[in-house]
Amino acid sequence: ERGKMAVPMPSKRRSLVVQSSMDAYTPPDTSSGSEEEGSMQGEGTPTSSQGSINMENWISRAIHGSTTSSTTSSSSTQSGGSGAASRLADVMGQTHLGKSGKQTHPSTITLLTYLYLPLYVRVCLSYLQCVPVGGRVSAKIQQLVNTLKRPKRPPLREFFVDDFEELLEVQQPDPNQPKAEGAQMLAMRGEQLGVVTNWPPSLEAALQRWGTISPKAPCLTTMDTNGKPLYILTYGKLWVRSMKVAYNILHKLGSKQEPMVRPGDRVALVFPNNDPAAFMVAFYGCLLAELVPVPIEVPLTRKDAGSQQIGFLLGSCGVTVALTSDACHKGLPKSTTGEIPQFKGWPKLLWFVTESKHLSKPPRDWFPHIKDANNDTAYIEYKTCKDGSVLGVTVMRIALLTHCQALTQSCGYTEAETIVNVLDFKKDVGLWHGILTSVMNMMHVISIPYSLMKVNPLSWIQKVCQYKAKVACVKSRDMHWALVAHKDQRDINLSSLRMLVVADGSNPWSISSCDAFLNVFQSKGLKPEVICPCASSPEALTVAIRRPTDDSNQPPGRGVLSMQGLSHGVIRVDSEEKLSVLTLQDVGTAMPGALMCVVKPDGVPQLCKTDEIGELCVCSVATGTSYYGLSGMTKNTFEVSVGAPISEYPFTRTGLLGFVGPGGLCFIAGKMDGLMVVGGRRHNADDIVATALAVEPMKFVYRGRIAVFSITVLHDERIVVVAEQRPDSTEEDSFQWMSRVLQAIDGIHQVGVYCLALVPSNTLPKTPLGGIHLSETKQLFLEGSLHPCNVLMCPHTCVTNLPKPRQKQPEIGPASVMVGNLVSGKRIAQASGRDLGQMEDNDQARKVCVCVGTIASSLSCVQLHKRAEKIATMLAERGHLQDGDHVALVYPPGIDLIAAFYGCLYAGCVPITVRPPHPQNIATTLPTVKMIVEVSRSACMMTTAVICKLLRSKEASAAVDVRTWPPVLDTDDLPKKKPPLLYKPSNPDTLAYLDFSVSTTGMLAGVKMSHTATSAFCRSIKLQCELYPSREVAICLDPYCGLGFVIWCLCSVYSGHQSILIPPSELEVNPALWLLAVSQYKVRDTFCSYSVMELCTKGLGLQTESLKSRGLDLSRVRTCVVVAEERPRIALTQSFSKLFKDLGLHPRAVSTSFGCRVNLAICLQGTSGPDPTTVYVDMRALRHDRVRLVERGSPHSLPLMESGKILPGVRIIIANPETKGPLGDSHLGEIWVCSGHNASGYFTVYGDEALQSDHFNSRLSFGDTQTIWARTGYLGFLRRTELTDASGERHDALYVVGALDEAMELRGMRYHPIDIETSVIRTHKSITECIMLWVDVFQLQGLGD
Repeated sequence: ERGKMAVPMPSKRRSLVVQSSMDAYTPPDTSSGSEEEGSMQGEGTPTSSQGSINMENWISRAIHGSTTSSTTSSSSTQSGGSGAASRLADVMGQTHLGKSGKQTHPSTITLLTYLYLPLYVRVCLSYLQCVPVGGRVSAKIQQLVNTLKRPKRPPLREFFVDDFEELLEVQQPDPNQPKAEGAQMLAMRGEQLGVVTNWPPSLEAALQRWGTISPKAPCLTTMDTNGKPLYILTYGKLWVRSMKVAYNILHKLGSKQEPMVRPGDRVALVFPNNDPAAFMVAFYGCLLAELVPVPIEVPLTRKDAGSQQIGFLLGSCGVTVALTSDACHKGLPKSTTGEIPQFKGWPKLLWFVTESKHLSKPPRDWFPHIKDANNDTAYIEYKTCKDGSVLGVTVMRIALLTHCQALTQSCGYTEAETIVNVLDFKKDVGLWHGILTSVMNMMHVISIPYSLMKVNPLSWIQKVCQYKAKVACVKSRDMHWALVAHKDQRDINLSSLRMLVVADGSNPWSISSCDAFLNVFQSKGLKPEVICPCASSPEALTVAIRRPTDDSNQPPGRGVLSMQGLSHGVIRVDSEEKLSVLTLQDVGTAMPGALMCVVKPDGVPQLCKTDEIGELCVCSVATGTSYYGLSGMTKNTFEVSVGAPISEYPFTRTGLLGFVGPGGLCFIAGKMDGLMVVGGRRHNADDIVATALAVEPMKFVYRGRIAVFSITVLHDERIVVVAEQRPDSTEEDSFQWMSRVLQAIDGIHQVGVYCLALVPSNTLPKTPLGGIHLSETKQLFLEGSLHPCNVLMCPHTCVTNLPKPRQKQPEIGPASVMVGNLVSGKRIAQASGRDLGQMEDNDQARKVCVCVGTIASSLSCVQLHKRAEKIATMLAERGHLQDGDHVALVYPPGIDLIAAFYGCLYAGCVPITVRPPHPQNIATTLPTVKMIVEVSRSACMMTTAVICKLLRSKEASAAVDVRTWPPVLDTDDLPKKKPPLLYKPSNPDTLAYLDFSVSTTGMLAGVKMSHTATSAFCRSIKLQCELYPSREVAICLDPYCGLGFVIWCLCSVYSGHQSILIPPSELEVNPALWLLAVSQYKVRDTFCSYSVMELCTKGLGLQTESLKSRGLDLSRVRTCVVVAEERPRIALTQSFSKLFKDLGLHPRAVSTSFGCRVNLAICLQGTSGPDPTTVYVDMRALRHDRVRLVERGSPHSLPLMESGKILPGVRIIIANPETKGPLGDSHLGEIWVCSGHNASGYFTVYGDEALQSDHFNSRLSFGDTQTIWARTGYLGFLRRTELTDASGERHDALYVVGALDEAMELRGMRYHPIDIETSVIRTHKSITECIMLWVDVFQLQGLGD
């Protein structure tokens, strides 16, 4: 049973050293060093046997102090138990060996402690206890103990392992989800590829045949934007011009000895979409010259969508020459010198115009070398991947020829047929049918440019009727827009069509366009069997195509499938009446000579079952060969092995998701690039688009332009929908449409949408043919550069794998936690500054206080004394105030404020410094002044004549009721006589002044500062900063509360140094004022605020050179302390240090301080002691109130800078804010402080009536229960560093994490707004400020009730 008990987990530090305040409840300090020092204290440092009794008594008190068993305390620690055992072995080995050399009985080891140790450590302990003094210990056991004492640091790579996924809730699979039940599928083989005797041995040979036999036969007819024939390219012209291009490329570029291109080199083809003739000539010219053409799109600007990735492809292919037409060359962007600039990411290119008038005629004896099709690369087709990268798919000459033969057989092409091509002729189906297969069969191609389709969507139907075309190659969108425009067209006769190739038949929702098109045009001669959808991909070329048949009674294949089943990757037939179904049409059978199978889309290629959706793979000669230059990706795509029984040859992945149905018909359900796996279920982007378009698309979505993609959030994909809205849409229409879309997607696909964004029309990145460039749109979304006009975020509906809720264990008492910390070798997190020493009287006659704006005024201590006496007289005579009355001091930063403060002290009044209202913003700043005056119960107000006038102005009357002000005294007109007697407090604990401040949570709290606390405060700062009469200190702070007020008004009088006061408001006019004063007076110590530092960083960022020329020198600055009551802003301090490094500012000079309401200054970096350290902590552990140090740059790391050195006379302990028990140094807890300059208590609290009454008088629930502590309300932790302080002891660093009131607790974990705000600011360079607001839902609900 003992062996099952939890073993305490060691932290990075396992020292039992604690401060003297814990001695009464801490084991004897038998090991003064930590494990890093690594000495066996038992040797040479004998300990009295009394130590064992003390330890036993302490453990007993620990047990009785807790209501629960201590054995559960180990669950609050982090990692293995060996280090804990080593520490105990060390401690107890020393404890039980007495000075006399006699052994104490092993039973003196307390049972509680012994149970924590693993078996092998107990054996070691027993062995060590049996060894007599001076006896030798086994080397192996000694090595084991030393190893346990000094655990190894985790390997560096472990700090960079992102194991965040382990902290997320794992969605359990639905036990009722459908699963594949069919048998394993068999490979489907296409029909035999027929052998025709007159088929040419290569495509170049076919061109030669038709160019010489039928030179006048039309090859290609191009159309202008009016639909009229622009140019007719005959086979003779194509043959002659292609030879001309081939000759000039090979012989006219470069020299005869060093030609620019050689056979086998790659060249770019850059032609617009309205000039297929020039492209065709250049393409066949490359084939004749045995070059490898790489067709790409025309770069219109230097910032085209995807242009940089195209340039990367050209560079990897080694392209140095680009072929283009004369018109395209003239339209390319030009520099001021008329040269074509080098596009971003592109290699340097030589632009070669292929027009005949620019080319030389080849000699009569020159003839291109025409070979039979072989394994040489014929061309490279570019492919844009899901992530936006561009790959080049290489197609061999034998594959090119075989593919043309397979298309000829499948489509039944014959010589002299007419084909209308609406597709892009540079790639995919448009290239294969309109440029390659057409030449092989001497067909006539009517090319319809996209610019004509935009003007007249019916143009391709008109050309089919005009030329009585047999074949047309279109996309479903062309059919859709023809349906919209057909009402205006008469005399349409489509009876000549024997085949209508639908290039995007693999798109699941193309069936709706096909059905609608057939319903409308069947009465106009269109036969149902004519519509032939096909499936294709750049890697596998044509995968399947429906053959045109003469049997009109044979219906095309279609299937109605459940969307729920498809999301789980299985096929389930459903009813067509339901909305949550997907109707698919077949895309025919496999290509002739091809072998097809379906494999699982993820993991090792395995054949799917017959009722399972997978990726189609093809084994055929007529496929791509590789991704150019990418052997790894080539192996994964073009060399897929599915097992010897299927085929000994490798398969090629098509990138299409689908299945093979009855009769070998192929059905395509989507594409791999459009696949989104959300919560373990698969969704297709095209299906989401179809659902969104079904919600009133014509009324709202501009030209049906919708993009759907996924982004990764919390290790899972989330769906994002982006649409272009019509220009006339209102905001109300937008949100109604978005709400309907969300409901439709949720109802049909059972998936939530993370973000639905609407952008103005024509703002999304476009592809060359006008479609949405998906990867560029996604990149803009991730960069925050999409600029939507309407956004609907729904993270609560789709982010279901939130971090696991924190499991708190309330049954563990504070005593158990403390004992667990000590047993596991953790140090109790407490530290203290050096002793304050004896208080000494101050000779104020020698002290000087100087205030400099642009040296506006100065004042010595004697002058200050005389002026304060006059103010005291005025308070007595005009104000009729008595001892203890409160006086509000409403002054701008300056000498008047200091004199008024001391005048109040001379008169026995209690001053309250109040920030005056801003003249330009009285409406919002004056109510705060009124609130402080009322809450502080001020008997009168003192201010200047200017502010008196402001308080009585009309603007002030509109903001507050001026009649309710207490008497206002103007100190610009002071009496000349002295007071009869200066007030001296009879009790040093009486109230000196009130310090009011508004917290970030909106709470106005005033704390009481006694004369004793104020004197101790000033002395502590004097010792820490070594402030002597010879010092000069520059201060640029608001002097109304906290440490800023003390440094501004009190420290210089107490310490006698010279203060140079710079009001922060002056920096709004002259940002360099503070730094110029520091440089001019050669100041070594300066104090500022974060606002001042930020103002200098932003305002002087571009002026460092001019400031340097003006003689600004910061090399003498020893300490530059930022006064704050928050976590140090590392980014700002580092930016400030780097910016002014060239002006001599040492990076180590910048530090921070920390104070709060209960103690105005806990930490302050002094002149002596180590520099502030920065640690990186794991944010995930921090949310669980644990501290785990990681390396810089590791995932989820948060940098925290030490908040200065602990002031003299200050003691700190980290306590659990709930149980009030002390914590170890590996835990995050509330900072408690014990100091002579603690505030006496709250005078009054406004804004939080439920504030804890024990903030100033708290006691630990266990441990040192006698000391009275003040609770700061801030979370932090202590770490003992390797550095040494001025006393020679190891330095304890305090790290502030955030305010307890500001922290949000979600699912048991603490989140700090500053971390979330920082994350938001880092998302985009344009975000400079961020504020996070949150509400307690339960409180709101209670208010509603």
